[in-house]
Amino acid sequence: MAGMLTRVLTSILFIAVSLALTGCGDDRPDKIAKYQQLAQQRLATLTTMIDDGQLRNANLLKQYTTLLKQQKPELAPLLDELAKDAGTQGPMYTSLKRRLDESKVASNFADLDQQLAEAENLYQAADPSLYNDMLSDPVNAVADMSDGKLARVNAISREAATLANGAENFGPGSQLVGNPAYGNWQTDSSGTSFWAWYGMYSMFSNIFNRPISYDRWSGNRGYSYYNDVGRYRYTSPKQADAQAKTFEQTKKRFDSQGKRFDSPYAKPRTGGTALSRESTSAPKANTTSASKSSANNSKSKFRSNYAKDSSFRNSSNRTTRSVRRGK
Repeated sequence: MAGMLTRVLTSILFIAVSLALTGCGDDRPDKIAKYQQLAQQRLATLTTMIDDGQLRNANLLKQYTTLLKQQKPELAPLLDELAKDAGTQGPMYTSLKRRLDESKVASNFADLDQQLAEAENLYQAADPSLYNDMLSDPVNAVADMSDGKLARVNAISREAATLANGAENFGPGSQLVGNPAYGNWQTDSSGTSFWAWYGMYSMFSNIFNRPISYDRWSGNRGYSYYNDVGRYRYTSPKQADAQAKTFEQTKKRFDSQGKRFDSPYAKPRTGGTALSRESTSAPKANTTSASKSSANNSKSKFRSNYAKDSSFRNSSNRTTRSVRRGK
């Protein structure tokens, strides 16, 4: 009788523990799936708005590249490449689409936390207002090549930004340096990293006075939307790891010389104007993550600054109005 009672109590305890574990189950897979679904919906909305000409900066990019080709026909190949960002063939859009596909494969991530952070970032990045702001960088790159004939958007003048930030004038197109959609950092045999443009963007090298080294750029860069506002949303985990690796290599080289080297994001830059409400209300990129990251740590997290936004609200109606107003 005692043995039977013991077995009954054991069974009850086992069931209770099982129910408790079930009630405290991991909800991250459900959150990942939900964010992926909403990111897909936002990307579809973004595609429609681009195709229908509802993104102000995309329209400006088309107009600017067309006008500048008339002024400087020798830049036509580069301008045609930049104009792709006004549609769905440019690197910014195709990067979002590729990342969304990759976010659905768990083996692409160190763990569920990293996969969830990427899904959240994609949900933010596909917001048309934020994407419209992101396009201010290529628009301003074209504006800076026009010798003042085309106005900058969502940013103060290059001269004012250089002065305000104590920055070096790296020349037209410097807004795109550091953005993995347009190039990457490559390290030579001496351990120095230089910016290498992708494809036709290499024509920017003919405009710059000299190659841009990572250490010089880090301490003297000016403002850009990507580097100062949108980096976490528009950077994949693999790209973030590559950025961290470049920082760690450079810091190690400086340490060996007894010199100090800070992250390019340690000092915030100013210069953005008339950004959308979505951009101005979102937290800024974490300026200390690069210095704390280890490129060789396979468990490193690409944490989202927007993880607390768990409301899953779809603000496409509000977004459409704000983009049409040209914010």
